[in-house]
Amino acid sequence: MAESDRSEALTGKYFDAAIDLLRQVRDGEGDRITAAGRLIADAVAAGGRVFSFGAGHSSLPAQDTVYRAGGLAVMNLLSVPGVVGVDVRPATLGSALERVDGLAGAVLDTSPLEAGDVLVIISLSGRNALPVEMARNARALGIKVIGVTSVAYADATTSRHSSGSFLKDHCDLVLDSRIPVGDAELTLPGIDAPFAPASTVVTSAIMQALVATAAGTLAERGIDPPLLRSGNVDGGHDWNARVMSEYADRIFYRQ
Repeated sequence: MAESDRSEALTGKYFDAAIDLLRQVRDGEGDRITAAGRLIADAVAAGGRVFSFGAGHSSLPAQDTVYRAGGLAVMNLLSVPGVVGVDVRPATLGSALERVDGLAGAVLDTSPLEAGDVLVIISLSGRNALPVEMARNARALGIKVIGVTSVAYADATTSRHSSGSFLKDHCDLVLDSRIPVGDAELTLPGIDAPFAPASTVVTSAIMQALVATAAGTLAERGIDPPLLRSGNVDGGHDWNARVMSEYADRIFYRQ
């Protein structure tokens, strides 16, 4: 096979794999995603706050819902220094911090989260101490927890938390991303390791489906959902200024 033909074949295989995973999530997790979106709508309608958290690459779908066009203005990022993204140096430090016991409790104790709020915790494996403790401690504080994780990891790996449990064991609702263990969709003769992860594509889609469901649920209840517009369309800045002023007590990314 010519080099260009092989490249085109890999492109198609990757998109096919990602589309197949999205279909699996749509068909298998649709009802739970709808329920989770309604849980977010409940919090917004009751005057509560909504936060999302992820460590490492799992932080990307969490960040994707915060302060963005077409998103809910009241979505906030729960930031843990050193683990959000890969901008920390060395990048491996973020992975190490995910395994530190007690960090989640310190973060929650100094965060604005209160009983009745909603926290979406994203962790592909759900096995590290940070997401497990984040979920356990949050629920103990009366916070509703939505976990987005690959349930398959609980069957194929061991927990790194002292309890032996996974993120999925400490949530009010669990959304299974259906990502295979290892998060790599393609293999090729001559390449020793599997490659082409799809977790960010799938998990970002789950997060946007949550936001869409929450917005639609609020509208069904006669509540104008606090949505942001693009700042690159005429009138967008004025629209966003009005929404953020109205919901200023529930927006924390401007402080």
